[in-house]
Amino acid sequence: MARNFNALRSRMSAERRAKNELGVREDLTEMLLKEVRLLAGLTQDQLADSMGITQSALSRLEGQDDMYVSTLQRIVESLGGRLEIVAEMPNGQRVSVSQFRRTA
Repeated sequence: MARNFNALRSRMSAERRAKNELGVREDLTEMLLKEVRLLAGLTQDQLADSMGITQSALSRLEGQDDMYVSTLQRIVESLGGRLEIVAEMPNGQRVSVSQFRRTA
């Protein structure tokens, strides 16, 4: 039996809703390329077309766990985003690595 999410949510305590919202925000900070593409509302065909590659080539890229920074940057920019590489240091400091920023 399907349930309306809003009806279920309205019965949750404020504490439970806050915990769920935090979980969603955390999930959105770490996504696979496929998930980022879907979040942008694009199919593989649409993104591949905008990049000038085939759908099958994009499928292979989305499945890779290692690629050139320039390739990743091209994918992100084709999605309308901007790639930023951040190094987290042992002391907790976060440093944006500017070497890979495209200066257009």
